Amino acid sequence: MADRRLQVFHAVARHGSFTRAAEALFMTQPAVTFQIKQLEEQFNTRLFDRGHGRVTLTSAGELVMAYAERILGLTEELESRVSELTDELSGILHLGTSTTIAGYWLPYLLEGFKRRYPRVVPRVSVGNSQLIESRVMDRNLDVGLIEIITEQPTLDRRSAGRDELQLIVAPDHPLASAKSVRAEQLVAYPLLHREPGNAIRELVDQFFTAAGIPLEDLNVAAELGSLSTVKHMAAQGFGIAIASSAAIRSAVTAGRLVGVPLSPRLYTPLEVILLKDKFRSRLVNTFADFVTEEIGRMCATEKA
Repeated sequence: MADRRLQVFHAVARHGSFTRAAEALFMTQPAVTFQIKQLEEQFNTRLFDRGHGRVTLTSAGELVMAYAERILGLTEELESRVSELTDELSGILHLGTSTTIAGYWLPYLLEGFKRRYPRVVPRVSVGNSQLIESRVMDRNLDVGLIEIITEQPTLDRRSAGRDELQLIVAPDHPLASAKSVRAEQLVAYPLLHREPGNAIRELVDQFFTAAGIPLEDLNVAAELGSLSTVKHMAAQGFGIAIASSAAIRSAVTAGRLVGVPLSPRLYTPLEVILLKDKFRSRLVNTFADFVTEEIGRMCATEKA
């Protein structure tokens, strides 16, 4: 088993901060500092340079980091192999998901997976697709569920399905009765946009650009990082928005929102991403297979 001090050292080096490493490890900062001090005393050298609110590796620290990654990787592989001998999946799964997937798809995915494998503990991080992509690349997450088609060569991607995007408006909005809407029909209305880095924002920007509408001509009323806030403000008449049809279904059924198809139709991809060169446990592979199949099944059901 890997030395706890090595795990703490690896976290500090990866996060570039004692504070962020403590948060990631669920430790206090003094405890993290103590572990690093012990390791430095063992090697009789400084492993970090501290200054300007960030820590960086010394030459000795870079050497220790190279070995730490190999040792921790082997430890993870050992634990996984031994655990697989029991023939029952268990352990912590570090999962990252975009906000839209978290708002609709994730509850069903976790429910189905936990019913099959009750001893697995999903540890879920939610953010925009770019953030989740970068956290998988940084080895902070085992699996990512995102809404962009990644072009990163270090990542394996699986296309699980796609979700249609629709205009959402309050029931009394002038566009609520439209059969479909074109980009030029939307320019005059206040737009509840998603935050920069959000996959749906990028698709919406492409939708307007393809119609020859400069982005600076959009009447952006707000940039919002929360899908729930987007839906609430649209329902209250503060503006129009474009959102996942799956994520708005319950609000539409309840009569709080109206969804209107776009012309031309616009879709967001639903992707499963994993790091290519990282050892994958049977748990990670099983989960990736499960969500890819389940999202595909759910998409097919939505079309039926």
